[in-house]
Amino acid sequence: MISVTPDTFRLAEAFTISRGSRTEARVLTVTVTRDGVTGRGECVPYARYDETLDSVTAEIEGLAQGITRQALQDALPAGAARNAVDCALWDWEAKRSGSPVWVLAGLPVPAPVVTAFTLSLDTPGRMRAAAARHAHRPLLKIKLGTPDDMPRLEAVRAGAPEARIIVDANEGWTAEVYSDLAPHLLRLGVEMVEQPLPAGQDDLLAEIARPLPVCADESCHDRASLPGLKGKYDMVNIKLDKTGGLTEALALKAQAEAEGYGVMVGCMVGSSLAMAPAVLLAQGAAIVDLDGPLLLAEDRATPLVFEGSVLHPPPSTLWG
Repeated sequence: MISVTPDTFRLAEAFTISRGSRTEARVLTVTVTRDGVTGRGECVPYARYDETLDSVTAEIEGLAQGITRQALQDALPAGAARNAVDCALWDWEAKRSGSPVWVLAGLPVPAPVVTAFTLSLDTPGRMRAAAARHAHRPLLKIKLGTPDDMPRLEAVRAGAPEARIIVDANEGWTAEVYSDLAPHLLRLGVEMVEQPLPAGQDDLLAEIARPLPVCADESCHDRASLPGLKGKYDMVNIKLDKTGGLTEALALKAQAEAEGYGVMVGCMVGSSLAMAPAVLLAQGAAIVDLDGPLLLAEDRATPLVFEGSVLHPPPSTLWG
């Protein structure tokens, strides 16, 4: 039996990107129960990809009840619906066999990873204060993507002078804005910029200088995205809600690495259940951005364990 239910988790504070703000994470929890064994997965429907709670629920409810993980890859496109079911089936397979997912997938035993911590878009003063509160963290991710980002960037660097910094523009810049900002990004020690131009309008990245690594997020969903990234991007941000689950995410990671891309493993704003499968994917990644639970005021009954910015592999009672 496959069932899907909506869940809502309050955020610790409002989370803002260039496309808007939110105060809660609205997710879908999928449960697969067969032979007396239950597996779970979570997805975050994303309006940017024309997904809603209702549309994703309908996709999941339209599946055959006995569908296998292999058949699922063709039954649904890459996206949130397939992700939740794929991860629930992985969890079910692990619990039914008594072997953890990393063994079933032929992966090495997972180790703790260091995750970025995201500072949402705000006024320069508030972003500086937020940076100062989190200056002890080794890696900060800054949400930008407006024509007035330089004061924000300067403010964050002043608030956290020792932290490593990466920037996510969420498709908010033009080629001209990015070209103007790039020297300042380097001056302030920014290590990577994520999706500076809108997906579908990013051909100019092949024509302008890329003095620091540029990572594809909205432009990269699954392996079918890779041919369109050549010459424009240096890294790919792999998110389970974009790939449609751990199965495709592992294949995308292997192919991206084989083609010379650096790998970032990211997330939507969801609970520990959404992050748990991504911890396996994050092993060996150049950048890990799985801070969703750190942004929440409430989480799953059995949450992931964080020690500062160090994220530990999930307990089997949560997933896998």
